[in-house]
Amino acid sequence: MLLKEVYAYLNKISPFELQEKWDNSGLIVGDMQREVSQIVISLDIDLDMIEDAKEGTLFVVHHPLIFGKLSQLDFAKYPSNLIEQMILKKHSCIALHTNFDKTHLNRYVFTKILGFNLESQDDFLCTTKGRWRYKELLSLIKDRLNLSTLRVIGKKENIKSISLCTGAGASLIDDVEADCFLTGDIKYHDAMKAMSEDLMMIDIGHYESEKFFAQILADELKVLPILAIIANSKNPFHTEMY
Repeated sequence: MLLKEVYAYLNKISPFELQEKWDNSGLIVGDMQREVSQIVISLDIDLDMIEDAKEGTLFVVHHPLIFGKLSQLDFAKYPSNLIEQMILKKHSCIALHTNFDKTHLNRYVFTKILGFNLESQDDFLCTTKGRWRYKELLSLIKDRLNLSTLRVIGKKENIKSISLCTGAGASLIDDVEADCFLTGDIKYHDAMKAMSEDLMMIDIGHYESEKFFAQILADELKVLPILAIIANSKNPFHTEMY
């Protein structure tokens, strides 16, 4: 398949025009007229993936490899070091980021992974109503996301509504109309604000809440006449036990 044909299909299932203004979803590296030998799907891309993939591979990732201003290509530094190796092997890269959050990822994690009924979705926020006890909810989240620990802000023994945004969604605090907000990368000042506004928050991790990206997209790509492989993206964080 030509790169432009894969791009057109991705744009059909998750339109790039839905991405946020600050985002960089779409073509990151490549030539639309070039043939693609295979597709590798991953949350992120790293040097091992690039080296292991055969020439002409298209990487479809969640997080854009180029994010923000890139004023120079210093091949000793990230992300230029990866871009150099991709060009040498005639690889391509397309990112599905905030557009895919809106069309697929948040809803999938909310319903398929955590098992909640989706009652409403407003761009990134998925929300449901019900009744959960504090310890019951924490246990459910730890089990479904395979988390050993949870960082929690506030404590409500009786929870009647839950909202979720995968990745780093703490900036959406003002839009949350629920007792409990699940998201990742919660900063100290976000926590202070949540406490002052009586909003319970649970940090479910950035990687941990988005690691399902590849499987979701792999299912969507089964209709294409090209091999799509899932690559296991590495969590950049690890926990040291002393």
